[in-house]
Amino acid sequence: MRLSKLKLLGLAAGAALVLAPPALRADDSTNLLRIDHYVRAKSTVPSITGQDAELYVREVVLAGNGLRSSVNTNRVVLFVHGAGTPAEVSFDVPYQDYSWMAFLARAGFDVFSVDMTGYGRSTRPPAMSDPCNLSAASQTQFVEKACTATYPKQLTTIASDWHDIDAAVDYLRGLRHVDKLNLVAWSLGGPRAGGYTSQHPEKVNRLVILAPAYNRNGTADAPKSVPGGGAAFTTQSLAEFTTNWDRQVGCPDQYDPAASRSVWSEMLASDPVGATWGTGVRRAPSVTNWGWNQAVVAKMQTPTLMISGVHDKQVNPTSVRNLYEDIGSKEKVFVDLACSSHNAMWERNHLLLFKASLEWLTLGTVQGAKDGMLKLGY
Repeated sequence: MRLSKLKLLGLAAGAALVLAPPALRADDSTNLLRIDHYVRAKSTVPSITGQDAELYVREVVLAGNGLRSSVNTNRVVLFVHGAGTPAEVSFDVPYQDYSWMAFLARAGFDVFSVDMTGYGRSTRPPAMSDPCNLSAASQTQFVEKACTATYPKQLTTIASDWHDIDAAVDYLRGLRHVDKLNLVAWSLGGPRAGGYTSQHPEKVNRLVILAPAYNRNGTADAPKSVPGGGAAFTTQSLAEFTTNWDRQVGCPDQYDPAASRSVWSEMLASDPVGATWGTGVRRAPSVTNWGWNQAVVAKMQTPTLMISGVHDKQVNPTSVRNLYEDIGSKEKVFVDLACSSHNAMWERNHLLLFKASLEWLTLGTVQGAKDGMLKLGY
C-alpha cells in the first residue's frame, strides 16, 4: 500500500508529510505501507553547491508500526544504493519476495532507503538534462551530431554523497528518536555507507554491505581537482543492462527473467526524463571517489557483514575478501554466496542474502558466528 504525500512549506527537515488513515483495522496491521519522505538539504554537489536539494527517502513498514513516532533501539535500517541504480529500485523490487526492504520490514524493522543527489526521485542537477554532457561515444545514441559539453566534469563526489547520507540519517534519527541506525549498502554504496560509518561511528549500529567497491590501495585524500574531469553522467539501456547481467551468469536458472523485467520497469519509472531518451535509459551521475582504503577501514570498529556473489564480475570477490582482512572490527563476517552475481538481491539465492542480513541486524551473527568467512548456498 502506498500512502499519498503532502508537502508543507516551512517544514524544517523538508520532508513530505504523509497522511495516514484515521484508523487502522486490526487485520490491516500485517500489511506493508510504503511512505514517501523528501528530506531537504543544502547541497554540496559542486554544480549546485549551496542550493536547496531534496533527497527522496522511501519507507517500508508494517501498518501496525507505521504510526509510531519511535521504535525499539537498533530496529531502524537505511539502505544506500550503488553507482547506477537508485535505492527504491535496488532494494524494493515489486516482484514476488524480491524486495529486501519488505523482507526486513516484515521482520519488524522500520526500513528506509535514500537516493543520492542525481538519482531516482532526488534532485537532479541541470547538467543531467543535457546529452552533450555524456561521453562522446554515448552522445551518438541521443544526438545527431557530437556536441560540446556544457559541464565537462564528473557531477558528484563521494563527499557530497556522505553529506546526503548524513542528512538522511539525521532526519531519521529525529523521526524515530534513535541515536543509531543500521546501514545496508550495495556496490558503490560500500564506500558511501562504509566511508560515512568510518566518520560517524556514533550514528551507525551495524553495517551490511553487498559487493562493496573497495580498493585497499586507493587514496585517502581527495584529488587535487574536485570534481574530476570526464562525462558528467552516464546512461544505461535495457540492452546494456541485460548484457551486463548475463555476462555474470555462472549457473542454470541464476535469475528469473520476470524479475529482470520488473527491475527494468521500475528503473524507467524512477527516471521519467531518461525514459524518453532513445528506447529508454536510466541516468546516473559520475562520481569522484576517494577516502575508503586500508588505512581508513583499519580503524573501523562497527560490526560489519560483507557479502560477495561468486560470479560477480563488477566487484571482484577478492577485493571484498581484502576488506574483510583489513577492517578493524572484531565483529565481522564475510559471506561467499553461491550462484550469484553483482545483482544477488535480484537472483534465485536472494533469500539466503536477506536471511543473513536479518540475522546480522538482529543478533550480530550469521549462522551463529560473529566473525569468520562462510559459504552459503553451496
